[in-house]
Amino acid sequence: MNVEQLNARAEGRLAGLVGLDVVEASATRIRGALTVRPELQAPTGFLHTATIIAMLDTLAGYGASMNIPDRSIGFTTIEVSSSFFGAAREGRVIGEAVPIHRGSTTQIWSANCWRESDNKEIAVFRCTQMVLYPPRRGESKEE
Repeated sequence: MNVEQLNARAEGRLAGLVGLDVVEASATRIRGALTVRPELQAPTGFLHTATIIAMLDTLAGYGASMNIPDRSIGFTTIEVSSSFFGAAREGRVIGEAVPIHRGSTTQIWSANCWRESDNKEIAVFRCTQMVLYPPRRGESKEE
């Protein structure tokens, strides 16, 4: 998938609602940006942590989707972890996701987020994706 396809995929979904704009996309790095605006802020005036998680999880998910084996039918997130040590009240934040592990049954993606204005990192994120396959002949979908 390319940048245009990923951005089109976001329309009408959470990534589009938060305003995520993918600016770079490859099998080994996905980068995007979003603009801080009032509806994305916590009552404190800072960019809501859920907005940052939505951005970084989406970027990691886009990366995972570009790396799943041909015979798979998709993937699902099985674990996420995030740490925050900065904030943003205005401007744009940049996010980037890179793979740590791209296996046939799991993938692990690491992502970080920083303020565009001063390159101050504000969050790190890691997620594990489970690659999904169709049931084998003779198996039920519930197994």
